[in-house]
Amino acid sequence: MGRFAELLAHDGVEEDLELRSTFGFMAFHGGNLEVGTDIVAAAAAAEAGASLYAVRQPEGLRWHVPSIEVVPDDSEALASFLDHVSVAVALHGYGREGMWTTLLLGGRHRALAAHVATHLRAALPGYDVVDDLDAVPNELRGVHRSNPVNRCGSLGGVQLELPPRVRSRTPFWAGLPGDARIPHLADLVAGLVSAARAWALPGPAS
Repeated sequence: MGRFAELLAHDGVEEDLELRSTFGFMAFHGGNLEVGTDIVAAAAAAEAGASLYAVRQPEGLRWHVPSIEVVPDDSEALASFLDHVSVAVALHGYGREGMWTTLLLGGRHRALAAHVATHLRAALPGYDVVDDLDAVPNELRGVHRSNPVNRCGSLGGVQLELPPRVRSRTPFWAGLPGDARIPHLADLVAGLVSAARAWALPGPAS
């Protein structure tokens, strides 16, 4: 049994699969690990009519299985998702000093990365959206062929790294009511929905 299968078998871990369009959103480090990534992925997928694959870790568990070990051999749901979608965006969380408002777009599908970046810049004008792969820290690029987001379709997908401020309730949002959605999170979802819908649009008739 691989480490990903062990994680999925752990008490309280939830796996979510929704097959809709062939554009997909992923958040396999969701729940208590990379907080908010599964919420963003699920909201964007539902609103865009896109497919979803998410893994949510319960409170008290923070088990980071490296992306290259998140394999379809360990999960029928993940295998079904990858067979169904043609492109996908995998949401991840990171935090680095001086990069609290920087979104990083890695992954092997560079045309999709540029497309998503355009929509995110429009939705989040106060953030720096980086889709130049050379400007993304090497360990956050997500270009390994075994990364699950790169197993979909013929060109792979996009790994979107999100700082805490745009996905979770950091001290920056201390004044918000307890049940209020983070404003920037709503803008992020809107940008992803716009990108997913626009990617699916057919080209002009010849």
